Amino acid sequence: MIDILIDHWQTFLVGPYPQGPLGGVALTIVVALVCIAASLPLALVLALCRTSRYRVLRWPAFAIIQVVRGLPLLMFIFWAYFLLPALTHLTVSALVTLICALVIYQSAYLAEVIRSGIEAIPRGQSEAARSLGLGYFGTMRHIIVPQALYNVLPSMLSEFISTIKETSLGYVIGVQELTFAATQVNSLLLVKPVQVYVLLAAIYFVVCFFLTRTARWLEHRVINRRTGISVPKTRRGFVKVARVQK
Repeated sequence: MIDILIDHWQTFLVGPYPQGPLGGVALTIVVALVCIAASLPLALVLALCRTSRYRVLRWPAFAIIQVVRGLPLLMFIFWAYFLLPALTHLTVSALVTLICALVIYQSAYLAEVIRSGIEAIPRGQSEAARSLGLGYFGTMRHIIVPQALYNVLPSMLSEFISTIKETSLGYVIGVQELTFAATQVNSLLLVKPVQVYVLLAAIYFVVCFFLTRTARWLEHRVINRRTGISVPKTRRGFVKVARVQK
């Protein structure tokens, strides 16, 4: 496997770039970043509708989230692949198709993450803001939503990790991400499919493991900032809680 990585590291890392379009690990991470950034505003709108006291906003948002979460991502990719050209009468690239499908799919999951963060904020903060003269939108914009987004940062990073793994489905429509790059390498070697796909799994593991550790560090930091309690890890990975000395 080391020989395969040495001989084809550029294909795994950036695909055919700079002679061709960007691919490999680089494209996988770029697609995941774009999808999370694009789905965040839509998820925020859905979350605010889900927590609204008006049924005309709450029930449609609930229906959209449940339908999207109840269907496989591959179906959204196929829908986008065949539906977008029919609606726009334009040729839509496979990369744009994958991004559109992932944005819709991740918006539903991020909406539930943000909703949980909003509902975790004590109601007394909203009541205090109202007593100071802030309206609903002012309260949400300046007090509730910033705290909620900060509290759910680790969960949002976990969604980013899931998006990285879900980009592998772009292989079925020809997006040159990491899985597609591994398939190209396997087509060149022909006789080493086990080694190539074990190497592919190892690359995914390394990337996701690093991001998972980052999410855990963020979670500890959020707990420390919000509760005034330090949360150091022991050697065996358990959490030991100690009061911060002031």
